[in-house]
Amino acid sequence: MAEIKCPKCGTVFSIDDKEYDSIVKTIRDEEFNKSLEEKLSYERDKNKKDLELLKIKESSEAQRKLDQLEKQILSLKNELNLKDSENKLVLQKAVAEKEKEIDRLNNALLSQKNEEQARLKEKDEQIQFYKDLKTKMSTKLVGETLEQHCLNKFNEIRTTAFPNAYFEKDNDASSGSKGDFIFRDYTDQKVEYISIMFEMKNENDETATKHKNKDFFKELDKDRKEKGCEYAVLVSMLEPDSDLYNAGIVDVSYEYPKMYVVRPQCFISIISLLRNAALNSVSVRNELAVIKNQNLDITNFENELSAFKGDVEYNVGLAKKQYEEAIKEIDKTIAHLQKVRDSLTSSGNNLRIANDKVQSITVKKLTKNSPSLRKK
Repeated sequence: MAEIKCPKCGTVFSIDDKEYDSIVKTIRDEEFNKSLEEKLSYERDKNKKDLELLKIKESSEAQRKLDQLEKQILSLKNELNLKDSENKLVLQKAVAEKEKEIDRLNNALLSQKNEEQARLKEKDEQIQFYKDLKTKMSTKLVGETLEQHCLNKFNEIRTTAFPNAYFEKDNDASSGSKGDFIFRDYTDQKVEYISIMFEMKNENDETATKHKNKDFFKELDKDRKEKGCEYAVLVSMLEPDSDLYNAGIVDVSYEYPKMYVVRPQCFISIISLLRNAALNSVSVRNELAVIKNQNLDITNFENELSAFKGDVEYNVGLAKKQYEEAIKEIDKTIAHLQKVRDSLTSSGNNLRIANDKVQSITVKKLTKNSPSLRKK
């Protein structure tokens, strides 16, 4: 333990060695810092004076270098301004081109947006149209109006898109049933290269029994075959909540060959799609038509030859039959004449015998058995 006496009040304190060493160290550090601060102050003053002297000595040289630097800076600024002007022109040109490109893209986007809006509007109008049909008309009237709608859509583009096409109602019910419309298209050489049987189906929300599209597949396929059509298309508003049929053109050839189901808005699209696909085979169809015509000429010749041979055989057969009948008649006549001859010969013999008998008769013989007559 160490004792420390306060210099002011004279009080004596007892502290341990550790605290004592800490106090001593603190006192020493304060004295050292004070001494260091004094030396630093001295050095600062000395350096300040030396710096002022150095500034005075170097001021002229520094001013000269400063002037040179200012000239270099001015030159660089001028060069930089020139480059900046050139860069601004290039930048302005690039910006102008980009703005033109942006305007073009904006116009294209606006045009596309307008087209999409028009399409959406058209689809909305169609949806509203069919909603009105469903709520205002009977099932039969709705079906007839759907047919008229499709006919009007086709007639709008018939002259320009299908100048050689046939598209009319199927009125032939001789087989027991009929479709709604038949489409046929021909080349300029009048060669048919595609044919489609159409059936239009719709019904009201109030209809008690809801039909499905597949309910009409079998009958439509039968009509297609009986009318000699290549494809069958069901234009349907049935199953309005079906994601499958609402997606667009649905190929159902996995059930019936070459059969499709479409909504009314895809009516023209399916015709164009099938027609364009069939156009690729027109050249082949033309060649087949030529071959068919050649075969038809050969067939006609063979038919003519066969008919001629048949006529000749028929006439020869008639002549042969008549000849045979004549021979038979001659044989009959000969047989009859032979009978007549035999009869005449027998009659001659009888006449000869009768004459002989007449010649041999006498009165004596006649009265042989009549004595009284012989006496007379």
